[in-house]
Amino acid sequence: MNLSRRRLLGSAGVGAGAAALGLHAAGFSSGTAWATPRFSGDPFRLGVASGDPLPTGVVLWTRLAPEPLALDGRGGMPERSVTVEWQVAEDERFGRVVRAGEVAAVPELGHSVHVEVDGLAPGRGYWYRFRSGRELSPVGRTRTAPDPLAAITGPATDPAAVSFAFASCQCWYDGFYTAYRHMAAEDLDFVVHLGDYLYESGVGPTAGVRCLELDASFQRETYTLSEYRNRHALTRLDADLQAAHRAFPWILTWDDHEVENNWAADVAQWDSDGFPDADPEAFRARKAVAFQAYYEHLPLRLPQRPDGADVRMYRRLGFGGVLDLHVLDSRSYRDDQVCGDGTKPGCDVERSDPARTMLGAEQEAWLLDGAARSGATWNVLANQTLVAQVDQDPDPAVLASGLDMWDGYTAARDRLLTGLYERGAANPVVLTGDIHRSVVADLRLDFADEASPVVATEFAGTSISSGRDGAAMDQVGYDWMAPGVNPHLRWHNAQRGYTVLRLTSDELRADYRVVPYVTVPGAPVETAAAFTVEPGRPGAQPA
Repeated sequence: MNLSRRRLLGSAGVGAGAAALGLHAAGFSSGTAWATPRFSGDPFRLGVASGDPLPTGVVLWTRLAPEPLALDGRGGMPERSVTVEWQVAEDERFGRVVRAGEVAAVPELGHSVHVEVDGLAPGRGYWYRFRSGRELSPVGRTRTAPDPLAAITGPATDPAAVSFAFASCQCWYDGFYTAYRHMAAEDLDFVVHLGDYLYESGVGPTAGVRCLELDASFQRETYTLSEYRNRHALTRLDADLQAAHRAFPWILTWDDHEVENNWAADVAQWDSDGFPDADPEAFRARKAVAFQAYYEHLPLRLPQRPDGADVRMYRRLGFGGVLDLHVLDSRSYRDDQVCGDGTKPGCDVERSDPARTMLGAEQEAWLLDGAARSGATWNVLANQTLVAQVDQDPDPAVLASGLDMWDGYTAARDRLLTGLYERGAANPVVLTGDIHRSVVADLRLDFADEASPVVATEFAGTSISSGRDGAAMDQVGYDWMAPGVNPHLRWHNAQRGYTVLRLTSDELRADYRVVPYVTVPGAPVETAAAFTVEPGRPGAQPA
């Protein structure tokens, strides 16, 4: 499609209301700009995306990469800045352009762009696209958040609603992202991703499910910026993932595999085993390049751009009077896991140390204060690892705990649940990823006492592909739902998929969508179970 510069920029709001991250805004100076770019291929092969919707705007993302898996990590781009033009319109054919402008894609950020568009109307859909040189990007669809001051109107049978899906854990080598193709067909306002957007670990040349000739660098652990960039690019080349990004704005936070398995603040998993990242400063250097590559490939706002190994990922987004979404970072501030990583009995004294933290003091106070002040019907926490206590040993005399989960930080969990309860936070609900299975749980003040008050409901979602095909219930190992062992767990499933939530002032409903297999493409989708929660009555009930 040949689109003239005059038509692309148009006359409606050209450059208005956008904080575009360019050379000067980013503090970069890349020398000579590439005035008339001629790309070796389609520069938009990694797709487009939008994220972090506010009532008056969103952030738009793309990355110029005509050769996404180039071994130097530059995506086939030169060491020169490139102008990228962008448009936002009220219609898919771009007949009513409401915002437009241009931004510099710079090599220091892998030629990614993050355009923070403002001045849009609350609670409505828009379409967006980019152009660089003669190349036009795919069209993406996005949606702003509802007006936080607007009263809920309409008949009682049709209250205002917010619908979104959440997902996590998408190991490229383990399977196909078919679940995202089904997600893209849903009627959603946004998507929440809870972490493990990629996997940093290496894989043997025949160990992966997907058939694609890859350089040997993809078969080993990632450490350098170019390696992290290429692992992200490999992930983002998936057509189903791109479709879900084009369909809705995304709200993202990370877990561990965006850097390294089970990292904790500045402590690497292999801190005592002589690995290259064992030294804290070496691990901070690894974090810095991992964080940069993460930012370069996702629709994140400027406050989430890393400063070396430091970045503030936790943040809060509001959706009218229905939902306040508290996005957490449970990796960057936590204490190191006790007794090493994994699931083990014992270690009760160590894991219950009152000084131990999962969120860090600042984030913990931010969360509890914000939830207490919230005027929304629902306070939803976008969390990484399971909050509910889970005994993972079939012997009733032995309590085996997952020490990377909140079970390894019991005093921090007590502060969280007691804080929500005593401060009267309205209808707290926790969303969780990480565990490659779906779990619905009642979060009690005291998990050892079945009469203890239920403070919140936890909906843990399964993986998109990690763990390969899975099963409706665990076929090997210990069943978490064994009678009498974990009575606060309401449901358990180990298939792959995602979860859809619909929230109104009257009800929260969670539908667990699952696919029967991921090791070959084209799986159908079904709803394995559905649960509801009523305001003022914490705890899930089968729908």
